[in-house]
Amino acid sequence: MQLFYNPELTEDAVQITFPKDESRHIIKVLRKSVGDELHITNGNGYIFTAKIQFADIKNCMAEITSKTLQQKHNYNLHLAVAPTKMNDRYEWFLEKATEIGIDTITPIICDHSERKVIKSERFEKIIQSATKQSLSAFMPKLNDAISFKSFISQEFNGQKFIAHCEELDKKSLKDLLKPTQHIIILIGPEGDFSVKEIEMALQNNFIPVTLGDTRLRTETAAIVACHSVAFVNQ
Repeated sequence: MQLFYNPELTEDAVQITFPKDESRHIIKVLRKSVGDELHITNGNGYIFTAKIQFADIKNCMAEITSKTLQQKHNYNLHLAVAPTKMNDRYEWFLEKATEIGIDTITPIICDHSERKVIKSERFEKIIQSATKQSLSAFMPKLNDAISFKSFISQEFNGQKFIAHCEELDKKSLKDLLKPTQHIIILIGPEGDFSVKEIEMALQNNFIPVTLGDTRLRTETAAIVACHSVAFVNQ
């Protein structure tokens, strides 16, 4: 099954008109024609089945014939991850985290961050593509980049963790995770969080954790954290 994405589709939608690029893909690449079925998600839990009524490479139209509400995973995961020096590494993280299961992603700008500007439009496309590829009806939310200090001063419900490399008292993340919880995990840049940032996080009740015995790249650490949460909730 190939899944398309249209955030404007509502529960009571009866018809969908695809934009030019998707219309061309449907008719020219996938070779779909009148009467063929398509599947679309709005990113909010619904997968719609539609039948092509008008097969035009510039303006493909389809009638919604049914809809299914997909069950969401029983936890809520928010990863706050510092942008990596190389954009492709962060894009890899976004793709894989979306496939594994994540709800919210916030790029955080830290003291040791080498990249302080992100390409949110590009990142959104990566997330959309991964959502469709994994046949998920839930689109993760990508927040705007924010400073570390501003981020941790916000109110969060649930378990709060910071994964860092300093030789301080830390426990294993997998030993602390509880199922069916709201969870937020902070992952730092290539140079790790600064000592000051770690102290600020502890003052805001974030629990220091380790993700294993080896030192991990930012994007690897984020994926390990993401998978750990998914595994605990299986």
